[in-house]
Amino acid sequence: MAQLIADQREIDFILYELLRADELVKADQFSDFSKKSFDMIIAETRRLAQKEILPTLTDGDREGVKFDKGRVKVADSFHRARSLILEAELTALPEDPRWGGQGLPVLISMAVLDYMLAANYALSGYVHMGHGTGKMIELYGTDLLKELFLENLYTAKWGGTMLLTEAEAGSDVGALTTSAKKLPDGSWSITGNKIFITAGEHDMTENIIHPVLARIEGAPAGSAGISIFIVPKIWVNEDKSLGDSNDVVCVGTEEKMGLHGSATCSMALGSKDQCRGFLLGEENKGLKIMFHMMNEARLNVGFQGSSTASLAYLYALDYARQRVQGKNLVDLRNPDAPSVPIIQHPDVRRMLTWMKVHVDGMRSLVYYVSSLFDQKEMAATPEERETIDQMIGLLTPVVKAYCAQRGFEVCVQAVHVFGGYGYTSEYPVEQLVRDVKIASIYEGTDGIQAMDLLGRKLGMNEGRVFMGLLEEMGKTIVAAKKIDSLASLADKLEKSVNTFGETAMGLGTAAMSKTYAAAFAHAHPFLEITGDVTLGWMHLWRAMSATHCLETAKKEKDRGFYQGIITTATFYIETVLPVTHGRMMSVQGLSTAAVDMEDVGFG
Repeated sequence: MAQLIADQREIDFILYELLRADELVKADQFSDFSKKSFDMIIAETRRLAQKEILPTLTDGDREGVKFDKGRVKVADSFHRARSLILEAELTALPEDPRWGGQGLPVLISMAVLDYMLAANYALSGYVHMGHGTGKMIELYGTDLLKELFLENLYTAKWGGTMLLTEAEAGSDVGALTTSAKKLPDGSWSITGNKIFITAGEHDMTENIIHPVLARIEGAPAGSAGISIFIVPKIWVNEDKSLGDSNDVVCVGTEEKMGLHGSATCSMALGSKDQCRGFLLGEENKGLKIMFHMMNEARLNVGFQGSSTASLAYLYALDYARQRVQGKNLVDLRNPDAPSVPIIQHPDVRRMLTWMKVHVDGMRSLVYYVSSLFDQKEMAATPEERETIDQMIGLLTPVVKAYCAQRGFEVCVQAVHVFGGYGYTSEYPVEQLVRDVKIASIYEGTDGIQAMDLLGRKLGMNEGRVFMGLLEEMGKTIVAAKKIDSLASLADKLEKSVNTFGETAMGLGTAAMSKTYAAAFAHAHPFLEITGDVTLGWMHLWRAMSATHCLETAKKEKDRGFYQGIITTATFYIETVLPVTHGRMMSVQGLSTAAVDMEDVGFG
């Protein structure tokens, strides 16, 4: 079977022909780079991912992690792959070089991550989770904390985690019971228990740095009284040397449906009353700080969905081209007709095309949001920077939940393409289904993301941010209408965007009225609608770019590639968006059945 992760030509198209990443080098922030250097970094990562990381995917699933007396051992092959990633300095590409980064644009960094995340997402947690921990310290930490932790976190010499969840609190972090008490030396004594901690303990690094949510003794109840602390597994002295064990103990690991290579740990802090931490930022401001890390994590989880979908699609495509079974439809009555590759069967082509439109659309969306971070960095005014930041905020729950859900559905479709073999462990797609399902659950379930979109993001800045999104879609539609071959698609998308706007306005109004419960019962369908219409925008934009490229393309292979993008957009707008219209009609109907159902009625 071909070792495929992502379509190189497709990534190049999004980077350079859709989003113009090569023009980033004109900005002062990125003037040390060139398109050639971007391509070299991506090519090296692709080689590493295909030859060294992807082969570990099955190892992680079959070997899992082994827990024994507080220690966690991961699959043997993970060690070599992780060391090669660190050696290639691929752990914190967009960060400041003085802290171990390379100062790359976020957009290029995401193209690099595309290969690594798809090749083995379980492994990536042991490599990249320290980045979010480091980013919080860089933004909110003292100079001492930066000196102690930042470089080792960004270079992944040390691991990082997120200690939020507790057994009784779940997603309601305001109900946590982990406590903190100030000590005479200025550090804090931490006591409590956390669950579902990814990479909370493992044998691939000498130290793991835990950001821990806790309540200082006497602080207000609920989320208003939560602070955040940096708690090392091994204490770090002021001279950066390692001290004693810090009473942070893994007490068990979870047996999971998938992602077996990732250690999901239960952690006990201060069971011997010897756990210490550093306060990060101000007291009682922990959630604000943690949400910065959470938003980064949510975008990466959405990326998990889209990148895993890419891997599943390419496996299915390769199989469909090789698997010979059944006659071509036109030869069904000819007993002498040869069997053909299943990619010639219309229903298989339908499945593959459905997968492709979502893979290409999700990748375009994720890369687009990544490019907004670079635009924010290059913004000329604080007002422009704030506008871009709000657009990122609006699209974050969409990327997280929509790409997680559609990514899972693409993987399920891949199993169908393989048929019975897809349901066996002989082929990799059944593992991908199990592995990617968690993306819809952790870092806030799809329902929580939907509530965030409806309750917070839709009305952000009095609705101006959402209107700005519609305006961007409108600009693409107006431009596409000027191209004869795309005018019909532009008209269809325009109707979808207009209905989308009406749906959002009606639902947003209902969410602030007496029918708010019914409105929030429709929040998740609305998030799906938002994702569907946004991907429609992506596809029309892609089709416009491909049409312009066709005008100068001379090679037959290039012409076929660009025509494929246009055909893909046609499929999406003509077959996927009509289903979305039905969903919009459902949301506009604002049925109250879900909230009217009496408990006894559920059975």
